[in-house]
Amino acid sequence: MQLALKNPLLFFDIESTGLNVASDRIVEISIVKVSPGAPGEPNKVDIKTRRINPTIPIPPEAQAIHGISDDDVKDCPTFRQIAKSLAKLMEGCDIAGYNSLKFDIPMLAEEFLRADVDFDFRKRKLVDVQNIFHKKEQRTLKAAYKFYCGENLDNAHSAEADTMATYQVLEAQLDRYAEDEEPLQNDVAYLAKYSTQNRFVDYAGRIVLNDKDEPVFNFGKHRGQPVTRVLRDEPSYYNWIMEGDFTRDTKQQLTKIKLSMQ
Repeated sequence: MQLALKNPLLFFDIESTGLNVASDRIVEISIVKVSPGAPGEPNKVDIKTRRINPTIPIPPEAQAIHGISDDDVKDCPTFRQIAKSLAKLMEGCDIAGYNSLKFDIPMLAEEFLRADVDFDFRKRKLVDVQNIFHKKEQRTLKAAYKFYCGENLDNAHSAEADTMATYQVLEAQLDRYAEDEEPLQNDVAYLAKYSTQNRFVDYAGRIVLNDKDEPVFNFGKHRGQPVTRVLRDEPSYYNWIMEGDFTRDTKQQLTKIKLSMQ
């Protein structure tokens, strides 16, 4: 089923030096930009893949997964050098990916902040194809591709292969669940809401909204406690986070909450 789009839907996948959003870096990004076609015409698909010099060593364990070495990216641009053009390419798009809400979006958001480029994912509709899959079937991307598309996924952990597979899986999900008791709706706003499992305040999920729409901590000794209460009763906790190994985005959102209390 072809995606019904009001805005371009940008699928993306990244390969990185590791899984720590605060300290690791992107080494490759692939984008599949799906733009609404003219009435009666198929959607337009543009694919872009770029390797990036992370400016830090790529650990052997990361290289073993994606096959990208320090030598492969030594002459590539840094993220700071491509950040503005990438933000322009993503302008006006809704965003989709596989496990993107937990990893790819937080990682990319952190890189934008590090490069001093203002790109706010919170203003976009965010569709996580993995969350749809987990709600329906519980599988990995490779298994999802086999399950929905009936083919083996070659070159898994290549950013471009994973990104194209994610796009194809989402279209196949729309077909498969069109007649369910709870059918998937061919609408990006619906898919974004359906695929969101937690209401994160920060991309890393350290702060979330509770059922009263209050920001609460989602980790550590104050898990589940309202942020404003903790900051009021234990002011040093703010300083501990600001000086700790937390993402720039987490610190930025915490600071916004703190300033709102004044």
